[in-house]
Amino acid sequence: MAWCERCDRYFPFDSALAQHRRDSANHYYVCYECGLDFSTWLGLKEHWVQSPRHYYCQYCEDHFDDEYDLEDHYQSSHHYCESCRRVFKNEHGLHEHYRQSPQHHYCPLCKVLYRSANNLQMHLKSSAHMPRDVSCPFLGCDMAFVSKSALILHLESGGCRSGVNRRMIDNYIKSVDRTNIITDPSRLLTSGYADQTHYFATNASWNGHAFECVLCHSQFRGLVDLNRHLASPRHQDKIYRCPLNTCRENFATLSGLCQHVESERCGVAKFKAVKNAMDDLLSSSMMRLTL
Repeated sequence: MAWCERCDRYFPFDSALAQHRRDSANHYYVCYECGLDFSTWLGLKEHWVQSPRHYYCQYCEDHFDDEYDLEDHYQSSHHYCESCRRVFKNEHGLHEHYRQSPQHHYCPLCKVLYRSANNLQMHLKSSAHMPRDVSCPFLGCDMAFVSKSALILHLESGGCRSGVNRRMIDNYIKSVDRTNIITDPSRLLTSGYADQTHYFATNASWNGHAFECVLCHSQFRGLVDLNRHLASPRHQDKIYRCPLNTCRENFATLSGLCQHVESERCGVAKFKAVKNAMDDLLSSSMMRLTL
């Protein structure tokens, strides 16, 4: 015998009880999947929201097949924080959540969420928030940048009208940094300050599907792309190093080292003597390059 507790009635079969719950006005709020009966719509809704058996959006009052479909719905149709798995009623609620939560790397002015604290710091130090007050020192180039690392990257790229490129900068730094403040003597060539090895690919790099780098086996659609890859610092010796004894991280380019210092990741920028030595070295190099 099946018993309806709410109506105090017995039924000969479970199917008869289920039919009674479907048809009776006293059993309007029923979860048939779980076999539970609720006296109010709010009670049934709370059950769907809290039960791990249900994937229910209380804002749209809609059911989904699994948790992945429900999360996709949240992301596409609502203001959803994926890492906290929380849904907010409007954009302002999500904005305030990101702004106040210390676990999120969020720029409230640009309303952009970043994956790491370092990415956020790089954004805050970009032209979106910082003035371009570092001018290119070469005549005929009127470009300005937000940091020294950005200026050096501009020169290393070969895009400056002066014709300065990464090879020239590396050779000047090697010749000026006699005491190896920012250069690693173990990675410099022992016979003078010759250029590093430069690679160039030909059509022989075609492997039947793409142009392949023989050093790292990366594949490229065009030969120009492969040679651009080979001309990058990817396969060059990391001749630069952080001047802080407790860090000593190595870099293939001067701009990479400057970005490391500016990021304050290891704290090298806190030491005035180190900062002054680097500033003097960079200033003297820029002066010599402009002569």
